[in-house]
Amino acid sequence: MLLPKKVKYRKWHTMRRNPARGGVDSRGASVSFGSFGLKALASGRIRSNQIEAARKVASREAGKTGKLWIRIFPDRPYTAKPPEVGMGKGKGDPQGYSVEVRPGRVLFEVDGLPVAAATEVLRKAGTKLPVKTKVVAR
Repeated sequence: MLLPKKVKYRKWHTMRRNPARGGVDSRGASVSFGSFGLKALASGRIRSNQIEAARKVASREAGKTGKLWIRIFPDRPYTAKPPEVGMGKGKGDPQGYSVEVRPGRVLFEVDGLPVAAATEVLRKAGTKLPVKTKVVAR
């Protein structure tokens, strides 16, 4: 799983989840490395284990001829309290890392595959992610 080597702060603020304020991503919005990309259509937080699940299915489907790029990196820690613990007594312990994705961000890219195979690889990877996605071409 992807995780940063070192973080400045152990826990982050949760931030507001206001879809009207979010807007679309201007950074990382175009296919840069490969021929086809998987673009997010909605905003959300993607955890490192979800990225890993999508990477596994995409790399297995792409085979030896296809090249895969992951364009997102989970650098934001998320916390959770243990089960059956009452309210209060502070914030929970860090559980893992996630990345905030806004609409328009390219999540994965593939190259070296025919059109049908590339779209199928990215479609299968998109089913593992908690945001709505679409396959885009360069």
